[in-house]
Amino acid sequence: MGNNVSAVEVRGLRVVRGGTEALRGVSLTVPRHEIVGLLGPSGSGKTTLLRSIVGVQQTTAGEVTVLGRPAGHPELRRVVGYTTQAASVYADLTVGENLRYFAAVLRAGREDVERVLEAVDMTALARRTVGELSGGQRSRVSLAAALLGRPELLVLDEPTVGLDPVLRRELWELFAGLRDEGVTILVSSHVMDEAARCDRLLLLREGELLADATLPELLERTGA
Repeated sequence: MGNNVSAVEVRGLRVVRGGTEALRGVSLTVPRHEIVGLLGPSGSGKTTLLRSIVGVQQTTAGEVTVLGRPAGHPELRRVVGYTTQAASVYADLTVGENLRYFAAVLRAGREDVERVLEAVDMTALARRTVGELSGGQRSRVSLAAALLGRPELLVLDEPTVGLDPVLRRELWELFAGLRDEGVTILVSSHVMDEAARCDRLLLLREGELLADATLPELLERTGA
């Protein structure tokens, strides 16, 4: 993908679900090689926006461009990693079997499976069936699957929900390391203290974008 374009461009995005306007003409830019936090309370439209960006949400109006391609374009499948709030892995397979399966789909090597297991601290549980894991551990397996193939853009829907403080800190350190390697990360959260770990913030409420700024810019504008 061309490096001269932003990771994500959203212009005038409207989504109506069940007669309710979930997104109301949202426009934003996600720069490359940054951690961009999407913050807002539950029901603000965060998940709908992320689904629109990865191309799995039916939209009503507007335009979404990802790495220079329309959202959902087949060429994006190998360069965009996505994790949902619910763990997107098979409960009847082991951790290793899940990752080897997804690696085969992406044509990634076995060494890539070992890399992502280590990255999310799940190497010791590679032979455990996913159905036996805790909710936080399942989330880490989903994140490992999203890291396969070294994506250019990671779209993460509340990846730290249900995790203990130590693991949350370790995951944010992992995100920072990936950013430093050139990966763009768009991560949603409703935990405001995670804002300080982001390079840029998008504040969403009731389907409207309230702010698209850095943390210092927000502090200067709001004083809080």
